[in-house]
Amino acid sequence: MGQIIGVLSDSHGRWQRTRAAITALASRGATRFVHLGDVGSEQVLDMFAGLDATVVFGNCDDERPLHRYADFLGIETKHPAGVVTCGEKTIGVTHGHLPEAIDFLLAEHVDYLLSGHSHEAHDQRVGSTRCMNPGALDRARRFTVLLLEPESGAAEWLEVGESDAL
Repeated sequence: MGQIIGVLSDSHGRWQRTRAAITALASRGATRFVHLGDVGSEQVLDMFAGLDATVVFGNCDDERPLHRYADFLGIETKHPAGVVTCGEKTIGVTHGHLPEAIDFLLAEHVDYLLSGHSHEAHDQRVGSTRCMNPGALDRARRFTVLLLEPESGAAEWLEVGESDAL
């Protein structure tokens, strides 16, 4: 079994729900975390301190101060888009609001393209790239995150309940 990644997006400052999501993902084996933007606050970034984490910023983020704070905490940032590797697999990460960032990552022929922004979980193919969205931790009917094992392609969406955030 390969490394398992916990994928989150669109926290919009909801640090308690973000903490609950990280706990749920870690309890299912996630050892690396990716937040796909619309972080919303330093408190959300605090939840990733000390973890193997990568963050991009979204259209609702005040990117400069959050970027500085992420650097201070030792959290890797890839903004507005970047590529991370997991074993033999390449994973493009971006928030999803910039079409040119998505086009760039697809042109890189990444194995996975992870993006948020729409607040809707999805899993589809564009050519040879598997495009996935974990859903959102705020402003959504259901609050969801994604558990992904890139080597095997195994994926599961987990729901983070309102009561989990207390």
